[in-house]
Amino acid sequence: MRTSLSRRALYPGVGELERRARTLVAFAPGVLRLRAAGQSRAGRPLWLLSAGQGERQFLTVAGAHANEPVGGASALRLARLLAHRPELLRGLDCTWHLLLCLDPDGARLAHGWQPEEPAPSLEECHRHFYRPEFACQPESLPAPGTGREPLPESATLVRLLDELRPAAQFTLHGIEFGGAFTMQTREVPGAARAFREIAARLRIPLDDHPCDGPDWRPDPPGVLRLPPASGGSERDPSGFVAESTWLHPRCHGTLTALVEAPAWAVPGVSDSRPAPDPERAVGRACDLLLARTRELAALLERVPAGAVPHDLLPLHTAAGELLRVAPSLAAGWAEEEHAGSRGHFATLGVAARRIPLRVAAMARRALARTEPVTADALADLVREWCRELDKACEPRWIPVSAQTGLHVRTMLDLAARLCT
Repeated sequence: MRTSLSRRALYPGVGELERRARTLVAFAPGVLRLRAAGQSRAGRPLWLLSAGQGERQFLTVAGAHANEPVGGASALRLARLLAHRPELLRGLDCTWHLLLCLDPDGARLAHGWQPEEPAPSLEECHRHFYRPEFACQPESLPAPGTGREPLPESATLVRLLDELRPAAQFTLHGIEFGGAFTMQTREVPGAARAFREIAARLRIPLDDHPCDGPDWRPDPPGVLRLPPASGGSERDPSGFVAESTWLHPRCHGTLTALVEAPAWAVPGVSDSRPAPDPERAVGRACDLLLARTRELAALLERVPAGAVPHDLLPLHTAAGELLRVAPSLAAGWAEEEHAGSRGHFATLGVAARRIPLRVAAMARRALARTEPVTADALADLVREWCRELDKACEPRWIPVSAQTGLHVRTMLDLAARLCT
């Protein structure tokens, strides 16, 4: 039985998440339970794996973004630990619920790449890339006045938060390349220092000042915290504004903690020294983003209407949205970024490379069947930009065991602090 429950350093797909969860339940039926908490837009079950019978509730959310499969691997790693050491649950007097994949539809479209450790390919990763448009990401709830109904996945998560009223909601994320960071809706004494120590032990560089969460207050390095007077809406760096499932359970006294684990670490983002020329650094990032997105727009505008197969339209839509928001994103950087660390401006440079790569990767997949010439040109750009990124940013692969370790150790540390 130990063999079937051994750690596996690969990202599990949607079907594998369910199979491994059922194996764990069979191993520890007195500790673990599995049920469908809801359904996706396409009717796929949203599996909830629960451990323990304690009074205090914790909720872990994995797979909120289709391009971030590490969260499911981390959820299974925590479940394995709790199956083998149920005394951890008793010590916390808790029931720990793990939503294994919040967006199984998106994950099905994104799945295909499996890292071959110890040296996977960044280019290969982008051959399978998919991240939905903002309105189809289930941690975003409709902002007031939009007339939009919540996604079924969002409604399921909100219902769980309202039913469980958890002491903490942990949401597990994984950026393609950059640095580690955490976003927390309130301060927990000692938690920021502990997160930094966990990352250091795992040799994962921290993002000194992430460019995510512009409405959140930075506590460098690697920590963003929600200001006490913040409202219920979130402004994405793209400019997209929505209600957030991160903020929804504050009325229950719930702490929400997002943990971002990079697949490739970029050492430069952790440089805490003051930037010598912030305006020049911002200008370089803006110029890079705009030049590459203009090149993509010129290539894609030649594609005839109706060229994208229906089943691949989500890829095309998401790529088009990123192209449309790039100018406003660059304008926001130019207006707001006038001081900061070298690491922060390295993070902007990473973002300026990441966005065009995502566009090219998704557009290539969308057009591969029907527009092979354009798809080949997009594949060439992905290859060229991955090579440039290797040279400019020196990304280093983080073993999956370390990625999941960052998630699991941070969750356990925060849970222990909330129980004291």
